[in-house]
Amino acid sequence: MKIASYCNKIIRYSFYSLFFFVPLIFFGNTSELFEFNKMWLTFGLTIVIGAAWISKMIIERTISVKRTPLDIPIILFLISQIISTIFSFDSHVSFWGYYTRFNGGLLSLLSYIFLYYALISNLQVKHVMRILLISLISGIFTALWGFPSHFGYDPTCLVFRGSLDTNCWTDAFKPTVRVFSTLGQPAWFAAYLNVLLPLSITYFLINAKKKLNLFAVCCLLSAVLFYTCLIFTNTRAGNAAFIVSDIILWLILFSKKFYPPKTLLKHFLILHFAFTTCSFFFGAPIDSLNKFTLPQLQKKLVASAQVSSNSATKPAIQTNSITDSGDIRLLVWRGAIDAWKAYPVFGTGVETFAFAYYRFRPPEHNMTSEWDYLYNKAHNEYLNYLTTTGIFGLGSYIAIIGTFMFLCLKKIKMIKHNTNPEKEKLLALNYDFGLCTLIFALFASYISILITNFFGFSVVIISLYFFLIPAFFFIITKPVDVSRQETHPPINLFQWTLIITVTSIAIIMSYRLYIYWYADTAYALGNNYDKISSYQQAYPLLEKAVNLEPNEPVYKDELAINLATLAQAFYLQNDATTGAQLAEKAINLSNQVIENHPNNVVYWKNRLRILYSLGTSDRQNEAQYLKEALRVLVKSSELAPTDAKISYNLGVLLGQTGSLQEAVKVLEKTTLLKPGYVEAYSALGLFYHQLATDQTTTPPSTQLIIKNPQMQQKAINTYQYILDNFSPNDDQIKNTLKTWKEEK
Repeated sequence: MKIASYCNKIIRYSFYSLFFFVPLIFFGNTSELFEFNKMWLTFGLTIVIGAAWISKMIIERTISVKRTPLDIPIILFLISQIISTIFSFDSHVSFWGYYTRFNGGLLSLLSYIFLYYALISNLQVKHVMRILLISLISGIFTALWGFPSHFGYDPTCLVFRGSLDTNCWTDAFKPTVRVFSTLGQPAWFAAYLNVLLPLSITYFLINAKKKLNLFAVCCLLSAVLFYTCLIFTNTRAGNAAFIVSDIILWLILFSKKFYPPKTLLKHFLILHFAFTTCSFFFGAPIDSLNKFTLPQLQKKLVASAQVSSNSATKPAIQTNSITDSGDIRLLVWRGAIDAWKAYPVFGTGVETFAFAYYRFRPPEHNMTSEWDYLYNKAHNEYLNYLTTTGIFGLGSYIAIIGTFMFLCLKKIKMIKHNTNPEKEKLLALNYDFGLCTLIFALFASYISILITNFFGFSVVIISLYFFLIPAFFFIITKPVDVSRQETHPPINLFQWTLIITVTSIAIIMSYRLYIYWYADTAYALGNNYDKISSYQQAYPLLEKAVNLEPNEPVYKDELAINLATLAQAFYLQNDATTGAQLAEKAINLSNQVIENHPNNVVYWKNRLRILYSLGTSDRQNEAQYLKEALRVLVKSSELAPTDAKISYNLGVLLGQTGSLQEAVKVLEKTTLLKPGYVEAYSALGLFYHQLATDQTTTPPSTQLIIKNPQMQQKAINTYQYILDNFSPNDDQIKNTLKTWKEEK
């Protein structure tokens, strides 16, 4: 049947497009350049594949979904995610995924599982071989895009700014330090490269059996390119994943003896000599070996020259305020485990780690350089599932991994080199050898994913490989006989009606995806205008985003902040009528957001910003805004009890509203949460002094009588502590301290 054949082609080419374009695609006009667009492309192609597959089944008058050994673990995993979404802290986030990330939400997991069954039910070995080859080609383009950025020439900046440099990135994202290419972050790029490296090595080995094979040389060069870019990512997890997966791949290859040992050893040496050469020039994957690399040797020479030329100069003391990422990760993991203990079975809800971690964040996190960062992932995929979906979610996730690993090892153990002359003829055609070595490569690639996921989390392309590598494996190990062509009766009117209905639904779903994407572009531009204080230009864009996608709270929240700022401007211009109208809209939008998403502390923080903007400009309702701000801070402190900034703001507001005793208690707690919080000590000293003079208003008057010498001494000690430990040259603190010491 011709239409069924077209459906097959649509399915195949959609999968080809998926693995070619997802690593490459990014846009500069969305709120998140990389992951958001990759996820939306995946959603779109999933819809296309789904429509074609369902239409094919309608034509064939049968439900053709192949059974696999992973069916039970996958079903259990899906059930765990659905239950977790139902009982989630925030069901909207659990369904769609955390905004800008989206990967990991229930919708994305449904897409990956659907793609798994679509691939295994519709593709054959030759199609899998093409997908793997397309993956390598896409990987080459991705690596070539990122390669020059290490040397200061980023093609992304050329596209965005028209200049081939790295000036389009902030200092935190300089690709000259850590390359990320079109993936968005170095760790994600490293994880992607680690999936491709075993495949490129395997394709080199398969084709190196032929003399002077240009394709083999290309595969060798691609492996070297991937390895070099892996070095440029400068990620410990990526390096560890490469070392482990490379060792596993070669141990299997040498043990199976498909190659004559000398030939295999020769190819091993060629590859690893190339890798070693790259390591010498650009850096080694093992830190202890870095001292032997050219960059480190050059640094030593420069350092020794500087020491000799400045031997008479006393070196300045260097301090490093950046906390090691490993130390921060351990704190995040501890908070993740504490959150799981509170919600052990189904977790806090799919993709709600940001909310869960705020509630259980270790106080020690306030001592790090990232003390005020938002963590929406556990930086460990397994702990992320444990926290957000409980033991049920993690258990079923590990069941998928464990079952697949067991089947892989079982199959690898069964594969043996047959020395039968007739079998050697088949080996000469590279068919058996190629498929077997591809199985080994897929196993090694999967191992690399498990390692990088332990120290990070999956992104779209890694999730695709995580769910679809098992499908590749099952297709390769159990090829389907397609020699017999089935015939089907002509399509009747009822079938045409179903096909048209399916196609219409697919078009509607695709259109909804586009509208969401388009709304994000409006939100992104409006948000950028807000950041540069162009609030009037931002307003119509943010309103457009809300109108296009009224169910997205992120848009409403940003619009509420924008309206409050505009209201403040009108109040300051003595246009109270317009200011009041905008203020009412801002409050109403904020009310909607926090009523529907009460567990998201970010929205409560933003509500505080709104109330502050309105309270400082609308003097008539200032008391009302302060009262509501106090309620917001109390609620925020419940959602994030160890957040030092929330605790500080609560203490200050309590003091401003006259509750000095409570303010002092909160600020004392704040200084315990973050001992280096200068602003908290400053406010605490001020409130100690007000208690010493029995004042309930601020600022203090000039004529003071000390009624509580103990509190006065605490105030003096606190400001002296600031001078001794944090700000020895702060004139304001010095003058205030001098005044306090003279008071009686």
